[in-house]
Amino acid sequence: ANSSASSNTTPAMFFLTGIPGLEAMHRWISIPFSTAFAIALVGNSTLLYVIRTEPSLHKPMFYFLSMLAFTDLALSLTTLPKMLGIFWFEARAIPFTACLVQMFFLHTFSIVESAVLLAMAFDRYVAVCHPLRYGSILSNSLVLRIGLLALLRAAGLMLPLPLLLRRLPYCGSHVVAHCYCEHMAVVKLACADTTVNNIYGILVTFLIGGFDILFIGHSYLRILRTVFSLATREEKLKALGTCLDHICAILVFYTPAILSSIIHRFGHRIAPHVHILMANLYLLLPPVMNPIVYGMKTKQIRERV
Repeated sequence: ANSSASSNTTPAMFFLTGIPGLEAMHRWISIPFSTAFAIALVGNSTLLYVIRTEPSLHKPMFYFLSMLAFTDLALSLTTLPKMLGIFWFEARAIPFTACLVQMFFLHTFSIVESAVLLAMAFDRYVAVCHPLRYGSILSNSLVLRIGLLALLRAAGLMLPLPLLLRRLPYCGSHVVAHCYCEHMAVVKLACADTTVNNIYGILVTFLIGGFDILFIGHSYLRILRTVFSLATREEKLKALGTCLDHICAILVFYTPAILSSIIHRFGHRIAPHVHILMANLYLLLPPVMNPIVYGMKTKQIRERV
């Protein structure tokens, strides 16, 4: 009897709705989504290939850029194939375990991306504020350690999520009102007290987001102070130019993330499809924009492509 009781509360399958309220439009919506997926795959793979094969790009800044490209590829591959399956073939079912695995990777790579953007801000700070010590500060071993730390931090923080969700009963609806298994969307389906999940989710979002954004902001304040103390206008523009593409990447990543988070918690009057399209922007924009921004801005990459 015990096993049947537990099987009632842990569903074998969840069902993803896609974009609630816009189901009739799924075929049309799939066009920009599949285009974005193609650009993300080609763009980030090209970046990784060029950085790997071009010796002049074997520098800390480009190592961080390849981490960003790898993370963007992972984010796209975690979510988009299933989303396109929903849009094209109405393939809404997802096994409960697969749902938790997707959630783990999705949130893990989002946190890795945040850490890589922080590392890139640190790289720009050293390049602009301590140019003579750049080589000695940002050694290859430090870059590698930063990459490993970013991955460990993200995976360590996200591991409790699927474990916390596994122990909850799901006796009501098994329909996830989303295109992918996002943490809060799954938490809403549990028919038990989810305070722990909610608090943990909010804590991680604000701690990681807040910590990373604060340090990125701090790096840029230091950079700006240094830039404005430079003698000539040319030097100022050159220093700012090296930071511009990185600032674009930061805005592209954090703006939809923060808006999506605010809408999720406080925007009860906002139509569900608006919220879910926002959440998708947060997944789609960085993988599409980063290769374009960095590819266009970096002379060596432009020439190789």
